[in-house]
Amino acid sequence: MPEEKDETSGFKVVDKRVFSTDGKRREDAVEENSVESRPQRQPAPPAPEELEVEDYGEVGPTGFDTLVSYLSTTAMFQLGLLPGPGGERIPVDLANARRTIDLLEILQQKTRGNLTPAEARLLEDVLYELRLSYVEVEKRFAPKTR
Repeated sequence: MPEEKDETSGFKVVDKRVFSTDGKRREDAVEENSVESRPQRQPAPPAPEELEVEDYGEVGPTGFDTLVSYLSTTAMFQLGLLPGPGGERIPVDLANARRTIDLLEILQQKTRGNLTPAEARLLEDVLYELRLSYVEVEKRFAPKTR
């Protein structure tokens, strides 16, 4: 039965068992664990210490101003006002830009009365600039009607 071919179905049946029905080792069988039958291994991913890490210089303490800066920069990317990391143009994403600006507004509401005057002013200024930029970008991409 090994390597018999049924001419009507187009299928070939190959017996890959190592032992025959009487328990003796078959000479023509290839073991599953043999070197020939093993699939080739993919190289392991690099260890974390081998990965390239961008150096942003000395990283200072993370604070409220860093959070506001991070969210405002994200909104600016989403508005298409900043180029991508490689200098490529990032497409405008008004829906997510609006969400990011909304997050900053929520942050402003939830932290009211708990910020230093400098932090409150920073958040107010960032929100003002982002709102103006959003309106300008939205007008630029709005359908022209006459």
